[in-house]
Amino acid sequence: QVQLVESGGGLVQAGGSLRLSCAASRRTFSNYAMGWFRQAPGKERELVAVISWSGLSRYYVDSVKGRFTISRDNAKNTVYLQMNSLKPEDTAVYYCAARGGSSYSTVVNDYGYWGQGTQVTVSS
Repeated sequence: QVQLVESGGGLVQAGGSLRLSCAASRRTFSNYAMGWFRQAPGKERELVAVISWSGLSRYYVDSVKGRFTISRDNAKNTVYLQMNSLKPEDTAVYYCAARGGSSYSTVVNDYGYWGQGTQVTVSS
């Protein structure tokens, strides 16, 4: 069982930056691939970025490439999402998720553990 707690969301103007953090409870955090997902009102939950257990492999959805960076610190059981050049269309609840195994997946349902979410609002 892995418990995940997100933090770092908030209100920011377009063009601004936020850094999301996700702290995991489990000591074997390094055995899990991790991901950030988001869900806007009236829309399905979508992948934002995912990272392998080692941190060496990463994947980003096209809409955030060049603006967002996912990283992890296995010693601190924490995964991060640095978000720069934010746009109003980035407004959503952002969720951290974990998947057992070394490799990441781009399929939402492959992630079995989820945090409670943190709201990110980007004003124009």
